[in-house]
Amino acid sequence: MTKGHSERHFVAIWPKNRYLCGMKPDQLIFRPAVEADAPRILDIIRQAQARMRARGSSQGQKGHPARGGVRRPEEGAAPRPAADIARDIVRSYGHVLADPDTGLVEAYGAVVFEGEPAYEAIDGRWLTDLRYVMVHRLAVAEEQLRRGLAREFMRRVEQLALRRGCGSFRVDTNFDNSLMLGLLASSGFVRCGEIHYGPERREAFEKVLTDSQP
Repeated sequence: MTKGHSERHFVAIWPKNRYLCGMKPDQLIFRPAVEADAPRILDIIRQAQARMRARGSSQGQKGHPARGGVRRPEEGAAPRPAADIARDIVRSYGHVLADPDTGLVEAYGAVVFEGEPAYEAIDGRWLTDLRYVMVHRLAVAEEQLRRGLAREFMRRVEQLALRRGCGSFRVDTNFDNSLMLGLLASSGFVRCGEIHYGPERREAFEKVLTDSQP
């Protein structure tokens, strides 16, 4: 920890049916994930996978995109979210929204500033050629659904991107991920085409960032 930096990174064990007890999403801490967060993050990712599977979505069921080339398991193999999360944390991609009092992680996403090779071959056209940020593996804890945490996570990423001099925010998602598609549409993202991770196609979106955003 650097001198003058007082933010604490800690992990708490808390009942699974716990709610934010009146705390607003913008009161949560947005910070890099640390190794001790991994078990809680894994639980959140698995909850999200189960929800998508129940809705009939194939997203998150066959592995996850990873910068520098997409890892895809062998045919019929199960996804390995623990390996993805560990890699995110080591590469400083992993970020969380956490309770400021208990440290409990409530939402997770991989925030990447280094580009995605698959985005270079878009079937369509991006809005800009600006340096961009992107998010993979966005997931919210089961007990915190419908409280605006996914939207808040995206808002914090936008703020971080602007501080780092990025003018664009890009995201891809499955054509059948209705919740994410709805979030993107209501958050000012524009559909730009399709990108491909091997045989899988994803809807590609971009949002131009400005300093006037909240």
